[in-house]
Amino acid sequence: MSIPAQPAIKPANPRFSSGPCAKNPTYTLDALSDAPLGRSHRAAIGKAKLKAAIETTRDALEIPADYKIGIVPASDTGAMEMAMWSLLGARPVEMLAWESFGAGWVTDVVKQLKLDAKVTVADYGQIVDLNAVDFNADVVFTWNGTTSGVRVPNGDFIPANRQGLTICDATSAAFAMDLPWDKLDVTTFSWQKVLGGEAAHGMLILSPRAVERLESYTPPWPLPKIFRLTKGGKLIDGIFSGATINTPSMLAVEDYLVALDWAKSVGGLKGMIARADANTAVIEAFVMEHDWIEFLAEDPALRSNTSVCLKFTDSRIIDGAGFAKAVAKRLEDAGVAYDIGAYRDAPAGLRIWCGGTVETADVQALMPWLDWVFNAEINA
Repeated sequence: MSIPAQPAIKPANPRFSSGPCAKNPTYTLDALSDAPLGRSHRAAIGKAKLKAAIETTRDALEIPADYKIGIVPASDTGAMEMAMWSLLGARPVEMLAWESFGAGWVTDVVKQLKLDAKVTVADYGQIVDLNAVDFNADVVFTWNGTTSGVRVPNGDFIPANRQGLTICDATSAAFAMDLPWDKLDVTTFSWQKVLGGEAAHGMLILSPRAVERLESYTPPWPLPKIFRLTKGGKLIDGIFSGATINTPSMLAVEDYLVALDWAKSVGGLKGMIARADANTAVIEAFVMEHDWIEFLAEDPALRSNTSVCLKFTDSRIIDGAGFAKAVAKRLEDAGVAYDIGAYRDAPAGLRIWCGGTVETADVQALMPWLDWVFNAEINA
């Protein structure tokens, strides 16, 4: 096989990392000049910024008015841990996992909380039988498998008359997929994913059913201060109006507000979904035209439109992990694509972020380079 000519055009922005993700295309540090640095987050200006972050999130994601939205520490991980430690134990628990982070939640529930949970696991690229899930139990799952490229197709599998709570890690889904809020009781995400915000802050979204659980159930284990959502049997409402549990970075808050404004400028949620879909469509067309690469998620209905995971299928490849690392390194060395190797626990391959902050023209520019590097490595 002849090696194609080295492409002449590189992506204008080679940042395709799956987290932290690319800043929006119009981003500059000057946009953060209004951040109230050196001011208390409990001062009027700090509270106003935090409240704006919460309510703008509500508007952007079309979250119902009776749902609570809180800014919490430790990114999506902190939000998920807070939810699980505060809510689980009242009912049977069913854990669903089809990628690394979902497997992490299983470990926390089974080995740390020591709950006798039912655990259902699928291989990378697959998903569990969603129609077999018992929603009389509290169900914990990821909406989008950031490390496997597999997403839940829709919320139809979740019954409206469920007895248990649904606890959903949506960190690489929020702002890129249509989340059915009436089916989700607890939803979490982080700023550094689809909006390309700064790390270390998470969002915790609670339905009225989740609030009712918090106010009627006390878990049998001790709760660290940063996990406590109630006081005297009542929800600490300030957490959901801008009075954060710990001190937030007002610079990161400003960055998040800038990201939300940009999302609004491209059509809000629908616009962000359309951008991610357009980016993924470029890769879909490329995969269809090349027989040496495939999606890790074989079923098109289950493929993520943000964390797009690919595998090499050429029979000449002896060391799959080594080959994938060599391809990713060569692309990075050329300044074409940064941080696109598969997640360390996932099968060998590539993971290309296609969320809404990525320009479709950059994905288009990357594809010829992927072809060139593959052929260069396979013929080396």
